[in-house]
Amino acid sequence: MRYIVTGAAGFIGSHLAGALGEVGHQVVGVDCFTDYYDPVEKERNAEGLEIRRQDLAEDPLDLDGVDGVFHLAGQPGVRSFGDAFPLYLRRNVLATQRVLEACTATGTRLVFASSSSVYGEAESYPTPEDATPRPISPYGITKLACEHLARAYGGDVVTLRYFTVYGPRQRPDMAFRRVCDALLAGDTFEVYGGGLQSRSFTYVADAVEATVAAMERAPAGSLFNVGGGEEATMLDAIALLEQASGRSLDVLHVDAARGDVSRTKADDSRISAALGWSPSTSLADGLSAMWSWASARVAAA
Repeated sequence: MRYIVTGAAGFIGSHLAGALGEVGHQVVGVDCFTDYYDPVEKERNAEGLEIRRQDLAEDPLDLDGVDGVFHLAGQPGVRSFGDAFPLYLRRNVLATQRVLEACTATGTRLVFASSSSVYGEAESYPTPEDATPRPISPYGITKLACEHLARAYGGDVVTLRYFTVYGPRQRPDMAFRRVCDALLAGDTFEVYGGGLQSRSFTYVADAVEATVAAMERAPAGSLFNVGGGEEATMLDAIALLEQASGRSLDVLHVDAARGDVSRTKADDSRISAALGWSPSTSLADGLSAMWSWASARVAAA
């Protein structure tokens, strides 16, 4: 099969593109290498991949001979208030609208990466897909807008709501990456609030497996949570990284961050029943793998 992966130089996108190539699919990556974080790091992520440098908000997406599109490109981060908001509109809403136009015009299957951020402070835990979305960050609002666009366009679209994906190549602004960097450098790590906020942490290989299954087997119009089986607090996760590293982290508690929710917990019964997917990587094992990657990366620098 021939697939396009947008955001292929990013964290999840590079893992997805690599996994598809390993099983014999032809993969074309699309990425515009924004400066949200160092593009040099994205270049490393993309090594060995066929990458088109395109801005999906304005460049046409060539789908000739393409069997499916995985749309993972976008402007990430829940701390999306203020002057950065136009970038979220452009790179999330406008870019997704143009991808939808291209896919519906050609009848190409699209798997769209949304986010648990659409739930905000969810009405129930674990949170099912039919819970009322109540995003509390501009980022979450743009992701929900993209979901509404997908519904309006119709066509062969499957939507996945990722819950806090982590693992090797995680973005440098994300919590576990920052914990690893602080442990390696002996720096102080700032914990927002009391550190008791909890998440359905999802290992990247598990998220990739769910994403491929969605392309291969999900009915058109499906919506699925993709969430880790374990819920843990930030302090729990820090303790596991300290254990994996054999080091102690100097923690400084600061005010809670605007746009951060206090809890996420995925109800993954729908995707389990429909696609036979469930997460298989424990948080301890996933964080151990992430620590090994982070420490090797520093040693090689």
